[in-house]
Amino acid sequence: MDTSRPNDAELLALARGGDAAAFDLLVAGYRRELAAHCYRMLGSPHDAEDALQESLLSAWRGLAGFEGRSSLRTWLYRIATNACLRMSARRPRRLLSPDHGPARRDTADLGEPVTGPVWLEPWPDDVPADEPDPAASYLRREGVELAFVAALQHLPGTQRAVLILREVLEYSAVEVASLLDTTPASVNSALQRARKAVERRVPPVTQRAELAALGSDGARELVDAFVAAWERADVDAIVAMLADDARFTMPPLPAWFDGRDDVARFLTERVFATAWRLVPVRANGQPALACYPQNPDDGRFRLGAITVLSLRSGRITELGSFLDPELHHLFGLPRELPKENVDESGPER
Repeated sequence: MDTSRPNDAELLALARGGDAAAFDLLVAGYRRELAAHCYRMLGSPHDAEDALQESLLSAWRGLAGFEGRSSLRTWLYRIATNACLRMSARRPRRLLSPDHGPARRDTADLGEPVTGPVWLEPWPDDVPADEPDPAASYLRREGVELAFVAALQHLPGTQRAVLILREVLEYSAVEVASLLDTTPASVNSALQRARKAVERRVPPVTQRAELAALGSDGARELVDAFVAAWERADVDAIVAMLADDARFTMPPLPAWFDGRDDVARFLTERVFATAWRLVPVRANGQPALACYPQNPDDGRFRLGAITVLSLRSGRITELGSFLDPELHHLFGLPRELPKENVDESGPER
């Protein structure tokens, strides 16, 4: 019995005949990159999943109209991009803390959580840093770095789509014009404006380049040293790893702290009032940490934040700590560290 997978042409014919399972197989290889595309457009994994589901439903319903003049992948990107443009027109743009309000100095008042579709959210990074597969390039590096995705949210929807399609996905101006039902001249004009706007908001050196300069050993050593210092509440050691202009943000709380001195004071006066255990993860192509504060009532360590580290010249420029529990399950992490894996020296890693 031949159990081999049908080729794409066979799957397309079956799907056009109403075979939903064939359609699922046909689009399965594109789901992750389409989700990443929607994330860049919308700044939220949750919104990206909504847009992806809407796109796949539209593709299923409109499959009879797919004439094959472009590749299936390009056709799916057209549908997904337009779904994101519709969604972005209905929802407020996602923000980082400095876009929401000024930094604070009072560590006693962090404000009330600002709920709703307000904050830029991190993207779980499940692609190895040295992944050789070209398709993986759509899911990592500059394309999903926090600063880049945050800068995209300041663009009008069409400019956002043009920049992503041209610069990240490397479609030609003619192809993008076809995707967006416009002209190549309009695409090129939008691209120039989008480039200028984004360049004003992103660091001159990408996180990919910063990590490459550190090397895999250097990056691992920095993260390990940070984890060790945090778990022993060694503020001086943490401060030594920070840039002078380091920031500490914590959405959905509106408070954030700007500058190494204010970050150090916040750590001393608030953060290390409890014990912590940290587990290294990755998000947005950057080092990140799953942060488990200790519950004072039962002594257990429960997941409280995903903190994404941004780097410059080997120092930490931002600790983006995301507190929303709805985000945490996206990283596939346990809500609580097993008791047998936690001792005085930290969690088992």
